Amino acid sequence: MDQFFNSAEKRLARTLLLLGNYSATNQPAKKLPKISQEMLADMIGTTRSRVDLFMNKFRKLRFIHYNGGLQVNQSLRSVVLHN
Repeated sequence: MDQFFNSAEKRLARTLLLLGNYSATNQPAKKLPKISQEMLADMIGTTRSRVDLFMNKFRKLRFIHYNGGLQVNQSLRSVVLHN
């Protein structure tokens, strides 16, 4: 089943993985550098409100979580690689 429904969502997922420097497998969740949703929107070519929508979806799917900062879970990498 395709977890992502549009290309902006895929670009955001890939950007989060790049910011978290995910290159190896089986890494624990990493805290990303502080970055605003507006900056993420500029990076992927969409609006801040859409980034907010995607981030909420990623959080509900447990791809990311907030614990003293944004953390990306390994599960996001797995989904991006299989998409």
